[in-house]
Amino acid sequence: MNPPEIVRVFNDVGAILLDGHFVYTSGRHGSGYVNKDALYPHTAQVRALCEVMAAPFRGQHIDTVVGPTLGGIILSQWVAHDLSLLESREITACFAEERVNAAGEKERYFGRGYEQWIRDRRVLVVEDILTTGGSVRQVVDAVRRSGGTPVAVTALCNRGGVESADVGNVPLHALLSLTLESWNAIDCPLCAQGIPISTAVGKGSKRS
Repeated sequence: MNPPEIVRVFNDVGAILLDGHFVYTSGRHGSGYVNKDALYPHTAQVRALCEVMAAPFRGQHIDTVVGPTLGGIILSQWVAHDLSLLESREITACFAEERVNAAGEKERYFGRGYEQWIRDRRVLVVEDILTTGGSVRQVVDAVRRSGGTPVAVTALCNRGGVESADVGNVPLHALLSLTLESWNAIDCPLCAQGIPISTAVGKGSKRS
C-alpha cells in the first residue's frame, strides 16, 4: 500500500478533517485534525494499515509489540499478529498504561504482569497519531525501565513533525506525515475570528 492509497483509506472513513477549529490533546488549536476514532470501527481498514506498519520490521528480531492506551492496544495486537505471520513465530503484544509517579509526573508503565513480555526482549512501539511524541516517549522509557530494548517507533500518522529525538532517540517510522499548523490558545487566529471550536472531535468534545 503506497502513500496515496493510505491517504485514501483515511479519507474514506472520514479520518482527515480540514478547515475546522480543533483543540488538540496538547491544548493547542488548529484548523486540521486526524480523527483516529473514525478509523478504529473499520476492522478491515485497520488490519490493512497494520500490515503496512509491520512489513518494515520483518527480520529485525522483534519479540513484542507494545503501544499506549487506548488506541495502541488495537494497533499492537494487529501489528504483532501480522508480524507473527511474516516470521512464522509468535510475537507477543501488550500495552502501557498511564499513572502519576512519586514525583507527581505522568508516566507509562507495564502492569498486569506484562513486564515479563518486555524484559530482555526487543520491542517495537506503535502509536496512532504523533503530535508531540510525548506519549510514545513515555512508552519507550517504560520499555527501558522494564529491561527491554526499544527497537523503533512506528505510527499511523506523524502530524506534528515529530523526530527520533522526541521519542527517545530510536528510529521513527510513520505511514503518513502531515503538516498541520497549530497555535497556543491565546494566539489562535481562529479564536480571534470567532470560529466555533469543534465539539464533535478533539479535546473540544469535552466542552459539549
